Amino acid sequence: MSGCLCLANAKLVLADRVMTGALTIEDGTIRDIAEGDHLPSDAVDCAGDFVLPGLVELHTDNLERHLEPRPEVDWPHLPALVAHDAELASTGITTVFDALRCGSIHSGKARYEDYARKLATELLAARTAGLLKISHFLHLRAEICSETLLEELAAFGPEDRVGIVSLMDHTPGQRQFRDMSALKAYVAKKRGMNDGEFAEHVEQLVDLQRRFGAQHEAGAVTEAHRLGAVLASHDDTTAEHVATSAGNGVGFAEFPTTLEAAQACRAHGIAVMMGAPNLIRGGSHSGNIAARDLAQADLLDIVSSDYVPAALLLSAFRLAEIWADLPRAIATVTRNPARAAGLNDRGALEVGQRGDVLRVRQAGDTPLLRGVWSLGDRVA
Repeated sequence: MSGCLCLANAKLVLADRVMTGALTIEDGTIRDIAEGDHLPSDAVDCAGDFVLPGLVELHTDNLERHLEPRPEVDWPHLPALVAHDAELASTGITTVFDALRCGSIHSGKARYEDYARKLATELLAARTAGLLKISHFLHLRAEICSETLLEELAAFGPEDRVGIVSLMDHTPGQRQFRDMSALKAYVAKKRGMNDGEFAEHVEQLVDLQRRFGAQHEAGAVTEAHRLGAVLASHDDTTAEHVATSAGNGVGFAEFPTTLEAAQACRAHGIAVMMGAPNLIRGGSHSGNIAARDLAQADLLDIVSSDYVPAALLLSAFRLAEIWADLPRAIATVTRNPARAAGLNDRGALEVGQRGDVLRVRQAGDTPLLRGVWSLGDRVA
């Protein structure tokens, strides 16, 4: 942890305004914020660049891409973890909740085995050994359509830094995959299935949901409470889905698929999270509601990079164009996700907050990272 860092002559993105000033970090914590263009002799001259809080990522599939760079191609875990960590740091993410799937299927072409417990142990060991640049927590993706969800969740304890448990119901024909052709295109490409194998896969998932769905959902809610984790829903589509989520104590909704669901989330006080790729591309690759539409309807609270880490910073600046409000847009990738995950020590440029900050320069409508600091230490 560095001793002292001063970033001066910067446009500081505060909670309610952008202010020209200097920010000082001492021993990993923001100690001073001063207005004006004064440039202390030992300060980093930001030359008018933006300085904003480090990005907070609640849901990313990026680690899986490093662990399995191609279908059926396994990569050594520690190099994958370190590469994943470095990639996130290079995109301005300073806090991440690494999404690990819990719940396995042991038969069929789409089978997958339990890996979350082993990988979590390796991730936490790497963190303890000081091998990682940024702050890591666990996000356990509770797969309702699986055979062994509750056994796998039971292997985790409060010491594992499980910050989020999300309820994932990927039963074909509903939620994210109401459009069966979209599901087929996704799964068949990933797993190399022919028509018969895909039909068997669909039948298997429907059967698993029928046999275990209610038990797994109730058990995952109980396990989230035991672990002290925030509960999230996933792909809510109807007001009824959202009412169930509210009854379960869900704190935020990942990627609601319809305007109806997003409006119901607002009515129940559930924060709405959408994907940065959806926002940047102008729509969902699965044919669901566009993040831009929710932003324009004032129904977007949090943005996640999902499967493109570099999309997170870019999405915030795109939102700033929609809302004409940069501080509000930056909050969707900093303060809002931090608070939704129960973290009150980061996500804002305020005295006493963690010294996780970014220096950003704009090139037209594109933000360019010029520096990333985690606890005051430069990591990118």
